[in-house]
Amino acid sequence: MKKIALLALSTVLSAGTAMAQDINQKDSKWFTDAQAKIQEMIARQPNTGRARNVILFTADGNGIGTNYAIRLFAGQQAGGLGDDHVLPYEAFPNLALVKTYTTNGQTPDSAPTASAMNTGVKTKNTMINVAETVNVGDCNAVAGNELTTFAELVSAAGKSVGVISTARITHATPAGVYAKTANRDWEDNTGLPEGCTAQKDIAAQLVDAMKAGTVDLAFGGGRAHFLPEQITDEEGKKGKRTDERNLVEEIKGLGGQYVFDDKTFAELSTDGTNAPILGLFEGSHMKYEQDRTGEPSLAEMTEKAIKALKNNENGFYLNIEAGRVDHANHDGNLHRTLVDGVAFAEAIAKADELTDDADTLIIVTADHEHAIAFNGYCGRGSPVTGLCYEIDDNGSKHVDTPNKGLDGKPYTVVGYLNGAGSILKEQADGSYSGTRGDLTNEEAMDPDYLQQALVPMLSETHSGEDVSVLAKGPWSHLFDGVIEQNYIFHVMNHAVNAELQGN
Repeated sequence: MKKIALLALSTVLSAGTAMAQDINQKDSKWFTDAQAKIQEMIARQPNTGRARNVILFTADGNGIGTNYAIRLFAGQQAGGLGDDHVLPYEAFPNLALVKTYTTNGQTPDSAPTASAMNTGVKTKNTMINVAETVNVGDCNAVAGNELTTFAELVSAAGKSVGVISTARITHATPAGVYAKTANRDWEDNTGLPEGCTAQKDIAAQLVDAMKAGTVDLAFGGGRAHFLPEQITDEEGKKGKRTDERNLVEEIKGLGGQYVFDDKTFAELSTDGTNAPILGLFEGSHMKYEQDRTGEPSLAEMTEKAIKALKNNENGFYLNIEAGRVDHANHDGNLHRTLVDGVAFAEAIAKADELTDDADTLIIVTADHEHAIAFNGYCGRGSPVTGLCYEIDDNGSKHVDTPNKGLDGKPYTVVGYLNGAGSILKEQADGSYSGTRGDLTNEEAMDPDYLQQALVPMLSETHSGEDVSVLAKGPWSHLFDGVIEQNYIFHVMNHAVNAELQGN
């Protein structure tokens, strides 16, 4: 009897809309939306053309949990309940889960994760584009153990290369495009250990890459690492270099364009000359989007970069990082995490608008996740940066009563497992203890509020959870299932060489 019933159900479902009248819920929007999605999936055909352009978007620290919070925030900012909102890249047709561990770390940092995506192999925490056989910090072992980067491969094939970050352009993720170093912290010459001759500092490597034509455009922060200590920059801040090299002037000496604020950025020419373009908008990291003044947004930098790079008839590789999503997570400041996350989504939408799916592979991913955690049981529409309100049994949106713990105090939708917002505080005797205080929704939603955390830390940590990769364009269908992070390089490399490889 059970087999007969299952066969009958299978017949009804396989008949699709022809038998929909036999299903009581056939007029529900949930039902009709799912049926439309099935038809969309059936009609989908893979793009097996050659990718002229590749754009790799990385929101640093934007794992599955952080991305969920960004979705809620964006949807609620738009006036909805949040959870049914669709971020621009969440509509991309192909996706996979990504394992982010490194050769020596269950939990990664951004250096080896960037290396994996740019070289096709994993390496150790702290190192960038150097083989795992090298010990961290062993400068003189770098020689002969450098890994070939995707930027080197495509620039040798005649493509242009750009790199953008809202962090310092010498920070780990953007440095993964062009640098090879045994320690990610060697951002200028003052970081190099005494007697280190096998590699240059990261800022100097970027200038070398621009001189060699491996990188054509770079936008981000980190101006201090390019200037000598006796130089004061346009914002009155001192440089850090002690070798008397002025790397900004070296780029200008190549005929390159240099910009340092929103005004000079607006005047930047994108007429397709071969001269390099360097934009350094802060001495250190660029401002959070919440606090941004006097410098371009991530979407504006993305638009300018694409317009400049697309003049190359051979195409381009553009690596774009929303670096400060990570930093706000480290601070335990959810509000700034999410505002920067929305800015990241806007940059992706702009790139999608300016390119053609037929010849441009767009990949959206993260390098790692954070120790972010979600409380329950929150009713729909509970403000993601605020309190967790009770579910309404008679409707959709939450009721106005906050959920409470056994201590009788409300809690927020989001917290962290560790970080600066820990409820445990150091006591006079060096021990740690504490209790949760009362909290109003208004207090929790203040942009400067630090989410409650458990383990006390000066800075919240990364986690080793999977992240997602979402993609569209040539060969994006190769992203499927659960993949290793270094596989991303191989999809990009296959896409730009598809015809040469005979598909």
